[in-house]
Amino acid sequence: MYTDALISCLWFDGQAKSAATFYSSIFKSSKITAENPMVVTFELNGTKFMGLNGGPMFKINPSISFFVTCTTIEEVDEVWNKLIEGGKALMPIDTYPWSKRYGWLQDQFGVTWQVSIGNEGQTEQIIRPSFLFTNKQFGKAEEAIKFYTSVFEGSTIDLLLPYGQEDANAGKVLYSEFTIGKSPMIAMDGPGDHQYAFNEGVSLVINCDTQSEIDYYWNNLTKGGEESMCGWLKDQFGVSWQVVPSMIGKLVSDPEKGQRVMQEVFKMRKLDIDVLLNA
Repeated sequence: MYTDALISCLWFDGQAKSAATFYSSIFKSSKITAENPMVVTFELNGTKFMGLNGGPMFKINPSISFFVTCTTIEEVDEVWNKLIEGGKALMPIDTYPWSKRYGWLQDQFGVTWQVSIGNEGQTEQIIRPSFLFTNKQFGKAEEAIKFYTSVFEGSTIDLLLPYGQEDANAGKVLYSEFTIGKSPMIAMDGPGDHQYAFNEGVSLVINCDTQSEIDYYWNNLTKGGEESMCGWLKDQFGVSWQVVPSMIGKLVSDPEKGQRVMQEVFKMRKLDIDVLLNA
């Protein structure tokens, strides 16, 4: 089944508007597209994000970062220097065996970014979610890529680079690029002991036009995973997803019925469009 571009949802404790404003000042062709006290949606050079003021329950961690590839080293440095303001380096900006210019940082809001020079000939700054399969999920990156590309129509596996045979992690995914519908992604297996795992701090939002779409994605993504409330779920790898009607923003913003719609949402696991429309 085909879907439009996925939205990366970032969980904040009251900082969604500040974060969206900060990021929009850094990346090209960026803007805040909608906002209310709970949710701020914004685009960073065409990549869609949602900032959710969800409270202190969940914290963003490096298991899902955002990989920024730039067209010049000067652009890498500019993005890095702005993003790291108030944050910290996880891997210092430097030359590495895989890149002439690369760094990994955690910004002042807890979001992590990998900033790198792109391949020769790249003409556009690109921002992609990057999944790091660690701890009990280590070694499952390739399985996850194949699963996601099987669920979403129009998906492709664009690059799958394993660790070499001489490496202790031979056969695991060193680096990969894949596309889910219209959304480019990156995934890697992360060896070693990491103090974090996939959680609700970063989730992926699927906007659905029909109930059959909601049913399809919900039923497929919960296989081996678990249902949560309000359209949230975790897949078999622990990655969080939100499967929601594309008109949900309009419904909850309706001054007459918005509160009733939200009351119905809070009662549900998988969302039912008819119930929301009739709230």
